[in-house]
Amino acid sequence: MRIATYVGNGAVHVGEAMIVPPSSGEVQIAVAYAGLCGTDLHILHGSMDMRVTTPLVFGHEMSGTIAAVGAGVEGWEVGDHVTVMPLDWDGSCPACLAGAQHICQNLNFVGIDSPGALQQSWNVRAEWLIRLPADLPLDIAALAEPVAVAVHDVRRADLTRGDKVVVIGGGPIGVLIASVARRFGAEVAVIEVEPARRAQVAGIGFATLDPRETDQVEWVERWTDGAGADVVFEVSGAAAAVLGATSLAKVRGTIVVVAIHPTPREIDLQRVFWRELRILGARVYERTDFDAAVRLLSAGDIPSSLLITKVVPLTEISEAFEDLENGRALKILVDVGGGG
Repeated sequence: MRIATYVGNGAVHVGEAMIVPPSSGEVQIAVAYAGLCGTDLHILHGSMDMRVTTPLVFGHEMSGTIAAVGAGVEGWEVGDHVTVMPLDWDGSCPACLAGAQHICQNLNFVGIDSPGALQQSWNVRAEWLIRLPADLPLDIAALAEPVAVAVHDVRRADLTRGDKVVVIGGGPIGVLIASVARRFGAEVAVIEVEPARRAQVAGIGFATLDPRETDQVEWVERWTDGAGADVVFEVSGAAAAVLGATSLAKVRGTIVVVAIHPTPREIDLQRVFWRELRILGARVYERTDFDAAVRLLSAGDIPSSLLITKVVPLTEISEAFEDLENGRALKILVDVGGGG
């Protein structure tokens, strides 16, 4: 079978590996599509070299069909369409015992801490599987993991129908958060500096603004009749966005930190105090988020055609990363099963 591995120094190697039968408690997935994301770029840049073991078969956004079922596995059959919730927790740490297994203190994030989906034949534990409807196209189904991220972010915000929501950052996760929030009944505005992305976001019906050309505080105050946004999602990862987010929220509003910030950021704590703001982190997802993501994709509530810029064969993965790096794509899928 063909696999893609991160080998260090910013390099990805596409090669061959033997297919191994699934062990007891595992299923073997014939991977159809794998999505590339910002975390994969972080791996490629070496930002996670202290964490990953090379060579690493990476990738954690995927879809596929079951090709073989290991001993002791019940409820799954060859041919079932599936995706994987790539979280493996220990069940014994304080976070797990408190019911927050998805942010286990010893979490194995599959595709980062252990082998992932960029291989044509992938053995995974059966408890990681999420069932997909047979009529959901597998390319669209490969978006389940990032959609689950967005569902979790919106749930963390305790968003209610009629809320005014500001999303800072119009990349793939920002678009997904905006889409899920709208499905939950919110009115959404997206702040994005890149013109092409801003045009795409506007094209699916969201209010947009460029903070370099428009005073974002004045704009939000007009939009909310002087109150401020009920919820602000910080998705951009930019220091200026973190500093400015507190000025956009209403009294007792909520700021949800979604982006991964590699270094500490300055924040206006005076504003947090003055308006009694609530700041929340939102990390990964729970199984209910994945189930909701699959339902949203099946119902057509996610702008999949906007998000999936192109599909490439496994042999073109290096070029695909260059496109993501240079802003030429929102979401690229790798046709892992196609053999190219």
